[in-house]
Amino acid sequence: MTKTSKRKNKICKAAVGVEKIKQEVQLTVAAHFACPIYLIDRPDFLKIVTEVSDEYLEKGRADREIDDIYPVIMSGSYYDDPRLAKFSEFIGGTSWNILAEQGYAMQDKVVSFTEMWTQEHHKHSAMDQHTHGYGSQIVGFYFLETPANSSRLIFHDPRMGKVQIDLPESDVSQATIASKMINFEPRPGLMVFANAWLAHSFTRHAANEPIKFVHFNLTVDMLRQQDFKGSPPAAEVI
Repeated sequence: MTKTSKRKNKICKAAVGVEKIKQEVQLTVAAHFACPIYLIDRPDFLKIVTEVSDEYLEKGRADREIDDIYPVIMSGSYYDDPRLAKFSEFIGGTSWNILAEQGYAMQDKVVSFTEMWTQEHHKHSAMDQHTHGYGSQIVGFYFLETPANSSRLIFHDPRMGKVQIDLPESDVSQATIASKMINFEPRPGLMVFANAWLAHSFTRHAANEPIKFVHFNLTVDMLRQQDFKGSPPAAEVI
């Protein structure tokens, strides 16, 4: 009879903290392939955006009643409303700058809106995880009304390889390299930008009053040859 031997896996466990190991062996961490999320407070846009948003929401309410399964009202798109010219220009210019600073060749390109609309989520409403395709490059949000116990904005780790073999997190309340998602508590006037490939969602809304926010998507187009006059503009919102 042939005897078979069972090999035991070698178990390795650090006897000292990771930070101490880094110091002892001078370990360099190269953090690449980041997933940046950009936030800025712009309460100065709240008054006019809320006024225009409410007008378009009224049209949405006329077309659809709130139901128990999907208690949400959405407006039509209004990025070209002239009353929001400065608001749209800021979003467009910021989106162009984000892509340029990330290393993309934007000198001969412009950004243009594909959609900008308002969502009004009532109690128990939520938004499933998703991304925006069809050429979108930047997605974003501008929060108008955020009562206590509002939904939270969530961005999800886009690395499928990590999702496949992920380990449990030591503390899910902390944002770490191991985090599967990150959440942001909305507040009126908060504007958020992210690359369109970064999946997002909203937690279930627990407040009695609705949460209202503007959602926008932007794509990238080539700058027309006749528009070249020396250096191309920092951004052009079409």
